[in-house]
Amino acid sequence: MSMQHRTPARLGRPLSVIGQGCWQIGADWGEVGDDAAQEVLGAALEAGVTFFDTADVYGDGRSERLVGAMRARVAADATAAEGLPFLATKASRRAEPFAPESFTEEALRGWVERSRQNLAMDTLDLVQLHCPPPAIYRDDRVFEVLDALVEEGRIAAWGVSVETCEEALISLEREHLASLQIILNPFRLKPLDEVLPLARAKGVAVIARVPLASGLLTGKFSATSEFPENDHRRFNRHGEAFDQGETFSGVDYATGLEAVARLEQALDGEMALPEASLRWILAQAGVTTVIPGASSGEQARANAAAGSAPSTAEQDVLARFDAAVHETYDALLRDSIHPRW
Repeated sequence: MSMQHRTPARLGRPLSVIGQGCWQIGADWGEVGDDAAQEVLGAALEAGVTFFDTADVYGDGRSERLVGAMRARVAADATAAEGLPFLATKASRRAEPFAPESFTEEALRGWVERSRQNLAMDTLDLVQLHCPPPAIYRDDRVFEVLDALVEEGRIAAWGVSVETCEEALISLEREHLASLQIILNPFRLKPLDEVLPLARAKGVAVIARVPLASGLLTGKFSATSEFPENDHRRFNRHGEAFDQGETFSGVDYATGLEAVARLEQALDGEMALPEASLRWILAQAGVTTVIPGASSGEQARANAAAGSAPSTAEQDVLARFDAAVHETYDALLRDSIHPRW
């Protein structure tokens, strides 16, 4: 089964529909050693993944350096007929304080320069503002700096990663916006209303993040599951350390487990829940790529397998799953999720 690709107009490059999220190989998901991290990246490449998403704050640059080293190995391999992988990074979470006044031209240039060094790239493929303070989305000065960095050849394109649909819609007003990264999964349906149709109309790439709701949609967790102290699913369950909507997509853990049970019942063992979740996201018009994370090569390969075209039988299962997603969202999640994100 071969990986599908989509080419958003404003990026102009074909991207694998399953990308590799690289937060887990940086930090905040328990221990993932260098060997395990390289196993993840190598397995993703071998499975047809060409899109890798990282950020300057993941492990204070560790994730970027690991991804950059992977790219360098591909570049050095004369037999790499598929070309270089597309590397997307994110910047702005290093702002101190994390407030609009910290988003100076000097700071923006400094963040980009650090990523260029970490990734060992003269021109970064894509730099995304990393869920900046809400006021930044209307700050023309910030986006003028990003445009200048494109003109100078330091970055090829820029995008934004957002927390809310409101921020996404504001961002889509920007003429040079190349990509929009937003949480989209069977627990977070609001982007389907306005964000995806508008992004599709404008040719903006949509990168679906947190696709498995921090692992809830793997179906592997229970009420007694425990997480390491350095895992955000333990220290940020209610937004204690950073944005509340990130961990478990902002879904109450117990409610999420109930929702998972309903979705698994609809699948009736005919497709694994994580595969169904990834395929469901890809079926939403306007989505370019989905970026699940992985802490092992086995996970990376399983995620990538969802990027093949579904068979007729799989389409029937996914139609049943889609109905269950909407029914479950309306019954358990809409009232707490839809008004916030």
